[in-house]
Parts: sequence; structure tokens; C-alpha cells
Amino acid sequence: MSRHVLLVEDEPNITEAIRFLLMRDGWTVDAHSDGADAVDIIRAARPDLVILDVMLPGKSGMEILRDLREIDELRAMPVLMLTARGQSRDRDMAEKAGVSRFMTKPFSNAEVLTAVRDLHAQATQS
Repeated sequence: MSRHVLLVEDEPNITEAIRFLLMRDGWTVDAHSDGADAVDIIRAARPDLVILDVMLPGKSGMEILRDLREIDELRAMPVLMLTARGQSRDRDMAEKAGVSRFMTKPFSNAEVLTAVRDLHAQATQS
């Protein structure tokens, strides 16, 4: 069974922490740090799950999420969105754009692991 995550995050410390956590749990983790071509990277990689930061150089996570939801073969892909800004407005925008789950930084390792496992389980059941 495939367990492949694509992490789109421009903060190297967060990228490495999440990569380490998920790889230790048996996931294959690819990382990308630029929003401008993130949709193309996601389309080419075809991960089981995307972890997407809201604030990225080139293109915001919200724009990327909206783009993903407009592409037939990527519409149902689970997306865990991370943000340093936890305002309800951001959460509402993400939900309207079709986010699978929304998480505010800072987060615990357990929160990330639980979210990734849950999203993957839900996606493989449908």
C-alpha cells in the first residue's frame, strides 16, 4: 500500500521535522518549497496526501488548494493545510476552498501524525 506525502512548506525547520516524523512512521515524503509551481509538482508526483502551508512564495496555499480542487484527478486528494495564522477567517476560506483538514502552527507531532493517518484512512476507504 502506497503511503506517499508531498509537503509544500517553505520553512526548512518545519519541513525537516515533519519529514522525520512521517518517515519514521513509514511514509515516503517529498518536499517542495515554492508555491508558483506546486500544482505541477503535485500533479506529477501523485501523492496520497498533500500537506500544504498557507503562506508560500510564488502562490499562496489557498490558491494552490483552489487549483487542485478544479482538476478532476486531484479533486479528491486529501489536503492538510498548515498556517501560522489561526484566525477563523483563514479556516473558513480553507474550508470553502475544499481543505480536508486545517491545522494551526505550532502543532504537536502527535497532531500531525494523527491527521495524516486519519486523512489517508478516509481516502483509502472511499
